[in-house]
Amino acid sequence: MGEGEIIMKKFFKILTASALAVSIAAGAAAFAACNDGDSVIKVAASITPHAEILTEVVKPALADKGYTLEVIEFTDYVQPNLVVGQGEADANYFQHNLYLEDFNAQRGTHLNAVAQVHYEPFAAYKGGKFTGGDLSALPNGAKIGIPNDGTNEARALKLLEKEGLITLKTDVVSSNATKLDIVSNPKNLYIVELEAAQVAKSLPDLAVGVVNGNYALQNSLKIADAIASEDKTDDAVRQYVNVLAVKAGNEESPKIKALVEALLSDDVKNFIQTRYGGAVVAVF
Repeated sequence: MGEGEIIMKKFFKILTASALAVSIAAGAAAFAACNDGDSVIKVAASITPHAEILTEVVKPALADKGYTLEVIEFTDYVQPNLVVGQGEADANYFQHNLYLEDFNAQRGTHLNAVAQVHYEPFAAYKGGKFTGGDLSALPNGAKIGIPNDGTNEARALKLLEKEGLITLKTDVVSSNATKLDIVSNPKNLYIVELEAAQVAKSLPDLAVGVVNGNYALQNSLKIADAIASEDKTDDAVRQYVNVLAVKAGNEESPKIKALVEALLSDDVKNFIQTRYGGAVVAVF
């Protein structure tokens, strides 16, 4: 083999090695791109109805568009916002507008609603310590359980006021009312503030519990069996519409847009109407 041939052979070896290195690097980059989460959408959600809607209807719709939906279930009203704020989830679906606004103000988070999805009527249910037919039959000193988080406590108190059981201060902002704002309580009702998820579970020890819609569903409480509920035609209930929320700045992300489109679909609306019997009402 001549000297020229040897030089050319070495050159081709170097070229081949370089090409192989580039190929490996490109492959690694492609693998990383497939696993960097661009096609994975993580959503933090309450178990019912939110996670059910996402898993049974939204997930297959997103799969058809090349996205993998991961639903992370939570049983409280704090962690779903924190994980989105910290970037551990892309979005959450569990809360209403007013709660989101209050959470941002109280916790310093920056989360925005990107879709208005459904409304869950807030209702009062009979507990184990009450045998009467309606709220007017409540005995003096009856024990009433309500959620203890700001906006939902106010919501429960407004429902009790609507039913004539209590009167709140006229100058109190309805969304900020607490039991300290009660100025009239003719039956001396003993109002107990409980973590929202615990109100339904505590019904055996209560005369009445005012329960969030999702927790009513989780505990097999039917809106038809409630002894009092919000007026769904009241314009004020719009502030209690459940939303899809994301961290500020991510509203225009392609995968968030795909998620919104899949969530605000006729398939989801039909699922809500069929599955929940009025306990969940689509608003889109």
